[in-house]
Amino acid sequence: MSLSVSSDCSSSSSSAALEWKFSQVFGDKVPGEDVQDIDIISAIEFDKTGNHLAAGDRGGRVVIFEDKGGKDDMIEFTPRKELEQLDSVVSKHPKFQYKTEFQSHEPEFDYLKSIEIEEKINKVRWCATTNASSFILSANDKTIKLWKVKDRGKKQVKEMDICESVSSENSLLAEKSFVGGRNLANGHSLELTKNMEYGVSSYNGIHNKIACLEDTTLARCQRVYAHAHEFNINSISINSDWETFLSGDDLRINLWNLEVSNQCFNIIDMKPENMDDLIEMITAAEFHPFHCNLLAYSSSRGFIRLVDMRQSALCDRAARILKDEKSQGPKSLFTEIIASITDMKFANDGRHILSRDYMNLKLWDLHMDASPVATFRIHENLRPKLCDLYNSDAIFDKFGCCVAGDRLTFATGSYSNLLRVFAFGTGSEEGVTVTANKNSNRKPHVQPTTRARRSSLSNLARGFYRQGHDNHSTTGNELSYDFNSKLLHLAWHPTASLIACAVGNSLLMYSA
Repeated sequence: MSLSVSSDCSSSSSSAALEWKFSQVFGDKVPGEDVQDIDIISAIEFDKTGNHLAAGDRGGRVVIFEDKGGKDDMIEFTPRKELEQLDSVVSKHPKFQYKTEFQSHEPEFDYLKSIEIEEKINKVRWCATTNASSFILSANDKTIKLWKVKDRGKKQVKEMDICESVSSENSLLAEKSFVGGRNLANGHSLELTKNMEYGVSSYNGIHNKIACLEDTTLARCQRVYAHAHEFNINSISINSDWETFLSGDDLRINLWNLEVSNQCFNIIDMKPENMDDLIEMITAAEFHPFHCNLLAYSSSRGFIRLVDMRQSALCDRAARILKDEKSQGPKSLFTEIIASITDMKFANDGRHILSRDYMNLKLWDLHMDASPVATFRIHENLRPKLCDLYNSDAIFDKFGCCVAGDRLTFATGSYSNLLRVFAFGTGSEEGVTVTANKNSNRKPHVQPTTRARRSSLSNLARGFYRQGHDNHSTTGNELSYDFNSKLLHLAWHPTASLIACAVGNSLLMYSA
């Protein structure tokens, strides 16, 4: 693996590479159980606070996990006397638990074009939280939906024992009012005392036995943003104003207001008059993290265009084009295919952009147009096998990437369920490679050719926590890839060193 870094923009850092350890897994497959195609995870996303994690699957479902505030591994399993003798500060990693799930999309059929629209979730994005309710956008190929997720606790009064000294008129008042210290007409004072263990509330002689049922989380569809995309949706991004969002497909990018579902503005249109003249497509789009007028989108030619919506209503003219003019490697039939950018993320500093193509992971500086400031070789050893990868369609796999919230550290996936983590400016030319699989003897998953029956409850609900320190680093030259197992989707926790990885129907988390 090689690393090329520009000396002008490299940041100094003396921190060593972090040791990534297995933290949690959800949706783990039981030995001998076949994984259904509809249970395979297709999108994951943390919210801004990191307290919630959403995962969408090919069955059109969205599963939400919540940080339960668990203790750190060391705190939980180390005796108290040993913890008191430790000089170092013990870090605390988030521990998630299953919260709820809902059916977001259903399979549809476009009778005009005679094509089936799959229910597969392409993207999930969290919106602003208001009034203790969470809002999340989910999209399949054609339709975007806004969901409201809210917790509701159910309580029911079972019995009421009324003291003789309290009249029936005042008992009715006591039943409807729960204000402590209220004086009744007969001179009796009601003081509220609660017994949380048994669910009993008492008012000086008035006893209410309250049965606290299990808290439930309800998801309700608030809006449907439909009939705006002729091609498959590949991107959703919330603006920093938390009022608008963009949706991008293969040739167009639309701007929406969250409150308006029947109207959008087409801000970028790359569709030529004659489709035979088509030379590139949009592969990803994202808003700037804090400048609401700026957005970037990538193309199948390996370009990243940064546009300013203040210049014109139709942003076809890019303010800046980022392209790698010094790309290495000989030209071949597959050069344009492997140059296509499959994912793109803004760093939180607003100055850097991370992009992933089939071969490389690249870090761009918005002040440098000619070349990326860092290039990490991911699949360089597969270059001699491009012909075989093309015949098996593996060359079209779309690997994602993610960036840490507080520093220029980033991760991506590879074949054999490998998680690759890199840091910019550390002085190290190699990152850390972790096998995202708690059971190394597990057989590779082969997707079924027919649509499987939908399960009533997602397999992601079967989550558990287990310590795991058996991960080992592997260099790229030693790998023998399993092309049936690939890590395509991953997300970085916004405030902690925690990465969530989607491996088949399983959601694995690694912490450092």
